[in-house]
Amino acid sequence: MCVQYQVLLNELGLDESFITPLREKYLHPLASILYPDWGGGCLDSHKAFVVQYSVDKDLDLSSHYDNSEVTLNVSLGKEFTDGNLYFSDMREVPSGERRYAEVEHTIGHGILHRGQQVHGALPVTSGERWNLIIWMRASSIRNKQCPMCNKVPQLVETMGEGDGFTMTKKEDRGETVDVCTLI
Repeated sequence: MCVQYQVLLNELGLDESFITPLREKYLHPLASILYPDWGGGCLDSHKAFVVQYSVDKDLDLSSHYDNSEVTLNVSLGKEFTDGNLYFSDMREVPSGERRYAEVEHTIGHGILHRGQQVHGALPVTSGERWNLIIWMRASSIRNKQCPMCNKVPQLVETMGEGDGFTMTKKEDRGETVDVCTLI
């Protein structure tokens, strides 16, 4: 089963008041130490959402990787049984060669991981689990290669974050801006 975004936090007005300060003040410094080779030091945008798993809705989430450089997954709770997370190698490792490790996701705790790391959620057997997911992105990485299709992106103007890609202003019409050099 595929979990759909239940609540996009920007639609609730929580980006500027909650998620952006959390990313900039706490998650960016931590990710820059833990994942410097994966864009951790250049995180300049995000997409945050809440997902729900329950017996009568989506039970689990099959193996996948995220549209992010670094992801934070926080177990917000409710009462539930089972539904642990599992992690494997990076997506470049062929599926037949991947090794998996199961991780208990305790209510109130977060797991920070590389977005391109293959992972998933095992089925919830009772109750209901809610998770806060923050996909953190680095435009300096994405502007060179899309992490989802591995191609050089053709940047177009868009409203909002644009999945973490950046463009120069119309009057500049030059190359993309490496925002890491501006910080």
